[in-house]
Amino acid sequence: MYKYRVKIIQAIVAILVFGVIITVFSLAFVNKKEQEKGLKFGATYMTMNNPFYEIMDDEIRSVLEARGDVLITRDPALSIEKQIDQVQEMINQNVAAIFINPVDWKAIEPALSEAAAEGIPVIAVDSDVYDDDKIACTVVSDNYQAGVQCAQHLLEHRDGGNILLLTHGSAKSGIDRIQGFKDVIQGNPSFHILSEEDCLGQLELAMPVVEQQLQQYPQIDVIMCLNDLAAMGAMAALEDAGMTGKVAVYGVDGSPDGKSMIQEHIMTATAAQFPRKLGREAAQAMYRILEKQTVESVIKVPTELVTIENLEIYGSDGWQ
Repeated sequence: MYKYRVKIIQAIVAILVFGVIITVFSLAFVNKKEQEKGLKFGATYMTMNNPFYEIMDDEIRSVLEARGDVLITRDPALSIEKQIDQVQEMINQNVAAIFINPVDWKAIEPALSEAAAEGIPVIAVDSDVYDDDKIACTVVSDNYQAGVQCAQHLLEHRDGGNILLLTHGSAKSGIDRIQGFKDVIQGNPSFHILSEEDCLGQLELAMPVVEQQLQQYPQIDVIMCLNDLAAMGAMAALEDAGMTGKVAVYGVDGSPDGKSMIQEHIMTATAAQFPRKLGREAAQAMYRILEKQTVESVIKVPTELVTIENLEIYGSDGWQ
């Protein structure tokens, strides 16, 4: 009866373990940086409690280390103030370049301005920044497409629906995913968006939000989530309400947990991202920038919708 809650608890434990691991590795690299002769790079992601960023960071690191360089990774834990301080720390350490996944796509501007003033190139990864004239390149999934893919699947498989949107208003990636979904749904009178609620893309915030919304809108039968972590929180709330399998749940990421839930017919679909490709593209683009080569201002990696029908192509273990 509680097997899905066990999965949620296991997911939370895994997320916490990932955070500890990345912190330990980051400190280890900082401690030995003086021994390295290669270039130093910095990376700061909105939060490292999402395994997606750990995978992307690993890929960036592998590309850099293959050339004898070093990556210093920081976790601001969803604090824009901490992230700005982390960028300043990297500037003080004379890094060659910075990879940034902004906590807040607008409020990060002071850090971008400081890096630009010091002549340090910055690449935005996985999510845009508002002041894109202050960065060298943006490497992202096609986040708008991800929302479109989820909405198109919904229209193809349901005649109507009462929709709850789980959002992340300070992350452009989350904004684009939800907007893509809304643009496809718009104008179809059989589908109604009942509520939009911000959960910062976090499992532990999404769960109580969905619990509250189910009480206010018991007719909810579709939940569109900006990422798979939010979808996991939504499914935990649905289990508590005895509604497992009765609500169509969409996510974005293509995470192992999300695909496992699709395999068990609990989650409807997830628009899969490719964190390894994102990391590799970002690292390679940064080297081209440092070598004064021409680089596209925006590099977009397409997403692919994973459903029960094509799950065997992607598998339920690991990231694609």
